[in-house]
Amino acid sequence: MDDNKERLQKVMAQGGIASRRKCEEIITQGRVKVNGEIVTTLGTKVSKNDEIVVDGKPLFKQELVYYVLNKPTGYLTTVSDKLGRRTVMDLLEKQTVDAERIFPVGRLDYDTSGVLLLTNDGTLSYKLTRSEKEVEKVYQARLDGIITQEAVERLLKGVMIDNVMTKRSHVEVVSFDRKNKSTLIKLGITEGRNRQVRKMCEAVGFPVKKLKRISFGGVTLDGLGVGEYRKLKPHEIKKLYSL
Repeated sequence: MDDNKERLQKVMAQGGIASRRKCEEIITQGRVKVNGEIVTTLGTKVSKNDEIVVDGKPLFKQELVYYVLNKPTGYLTTVSDKLGRRTVMDLLEKQTVDAERIFPVGRLDYDTSGVLLLTNDGTLSYKLTRSEKEVEKVYQARLDGIITQEAVERLLKGVMIDNVMTKRSHVEVVSFDRKNKSTLIKLGITEGRNRQVRKMCEAVGFPVKKLKRISFGGVTLDGLGVGEYRKLKPHEIKKLYSL
């Protein structure tokens, strides 16, 4: 009987190694040992008594932590970069990164700012980044041009990008800047496709000039300055899990 066993990638994610999807890659790359034996088979089940070693370091259970960062533009959303470019981890205290082994939840483009969640909870990260879970992310976008009602309706219903139709979205026109011929809108989406908001707006004829994510699953910047971060409040964590 293995009722008390769990999949290796889930245990690794809960141990703060990375998201569950990334843990699967680590396993298939032969970087994980269970009781001294290299394991590369996804779905392998382990118990709490098994010794798990990842990249030569024993896996240990650690306290789960959750942060929200007000990401500036000009930073890569990744734990490290081989070319030495700036990453969001450079904005955090090194002691926090090393001790808590946190990583970004999903990604935010290099030239996009705003809400970025970070955690060592691989299970929650996995759930939040699966598009079918329909976790809403809200963006504030400055568009080039005065948007038309027709374009707004197209965004609402979904547009074709990369040969796939987007899901319905929420659109709010915040203001027009007729002097500079631009529009400020809020756009809420439940998918996480590559550069989705930019591609959607370009598809309806109004390219994005500036983009900021202002909410992820209801978590906002809550007064954070650019480059600042804070721990999530208990009710915010609870809400994310409820999603």
